[in-house]
Amino acid sequence: MVIFGVLWPSSFIRAGTCIPARACLVTGQTPGTVGRHAYRDGMPWPYRHTLMRCLRDHGYETMLAGKTHFHPPGATLGFDHLALYDTQRHTPDFRSDYDLWLAEKSDGLLEDTAQQLNSNSMIVHPWTHDEALHANSWTVTAAIDLLESRDDQRPFFLQLGFHRPHPPLDPPAEYMRRFESVDLPPAPVGDWVDWEGTRDWRTAPMRGALPPRLLDRARRAYYAQLAHLDFQIGRLLRWLQLRGMADETLVVFSSDHGEHLGDHHLYHKATALEGSARVPMIVRLPHSAKAPRGQVREEPVALHDIMPTVLEAAGCPVPETVEGCSLLPLVRGGSGDSWRTHVHMEHAGSALGPWQAVTDGREKYIWNTRDGSELFFDLTADPQECRDLAADPAASDRLQFWRQRLIADIARYEADGLIADGQLQPGNTLPAYRSWLTERDI
Repeated sequence: MVIFGVLWPSSFIRAGTCIPARACLVTGQTPGTVGRHAYRDGMPWPYRHTLMRCLRDHGYETMLAGKTHFHPPGATLGFDHLALYDTQRHTPDFRSDYDLWLAEKSDGLLEDTAQQLNSNSMIVHPWTHDEALHANSWTVTAAIDLLESRDDQRPFFLQLGFHRPHPPLDPPAEYMRRFESVDLPPAPVGDWVDWEGTRDWRTAPMRGALPPRLLDRARRAYYAQLAHLDFQIGRLLRWLQLRGMADETLVVFSSDHGEHLGDHHLYHKATALEGSARVPMIVRLPHSAKAPRGQVREEPVALHDIMPTVLEAAGCPVPETVEGCSLLPLVRGGSGDSWRTHVHMEHAGSALGPWQAVTDGREKYIWNTRDGSELFFDLTADPQECRDLAADPAASDRLQFWRQRLIADIARYEADGLIADGQLQPGNTLPAYRSWLTERDI
């Protein structure tokens, strides 16, 4: 593997689904501070200090191509220009920019696959039309259009919100063919998995054993989507290079969550398990910057670190509201001795129930807030989380060590009722969102 930037293998989401994760991204804050502990559509985004607003107020032209998941869907939160992709029909008349563009290019004959299938379906439906019309291809095309029409007297900030590889599984047919005969490793199933059966795979299964043929095809389609995404990102980077802009452009690559894709008979996301919670994090400084290349760093990082990283690189003040930390000292080769020891993650509900978790990328502790059950994994020896050590006497000291770390992390939210007398207190579930989200203006 060749890395031209800096890679953090221990990169995690703070909350397990797209809306709370994206709120952490744009504010540099934690789920408890942004008021979101789970996925819930239709809640306003009343955040004053966002990454985009800070950059815009500092003279940057701010642009987005792709998905935001803001509400209302046209909210900008500091973007000067939006080329919007949205899988949802918020009102009968609502169409995102991609929907309108696709209808125009196809004389109204084509519709986004996400309008025809459930957005978490495991059904595979390859895109057999012109690859240039695919949602991921459009996202880069729209981004290039924004860059070509920008004010070249101002620095720019461009956010690309790719929807795929998130289901629906509709890779361009050519990419699907590339994975038809590839040998795939089996999906891992832990010794702690105790459920059977499945919900209807035609809609959106959460857990259970899918028929092997269906799961195999879904996994191949997902990898094909990743390959297509990789090509589209390369297309944009090539465009920047040919126009001499790569030398002065900071690039950050990450994601709002993963996909279980049959691991442990789970689908969808929203858990603290590796398939859902561990996400990529790559930072590439401009070519003109003097910094080490090809680093692989071990510090545990998260999405809320992106905002202070970008603001510091742009020379913008970082608001006091930001809880993340800039990655730039690490990118420049700093020791990381004073970096955080771990990442705290949480979600109000999933296929495994409501949970709180802590990890440093080498060990992970997960606690179910409703029934008090625990999972503990040695990720170094067991990266696919197949062996639960929570009941292993040999791991009891490490289990207690991580349990105390979690208690310390949630102690500042004592009113949530998750701890009592310094101990974890099962039986409570956090709300999906805080009521104050509906009481503020955007």
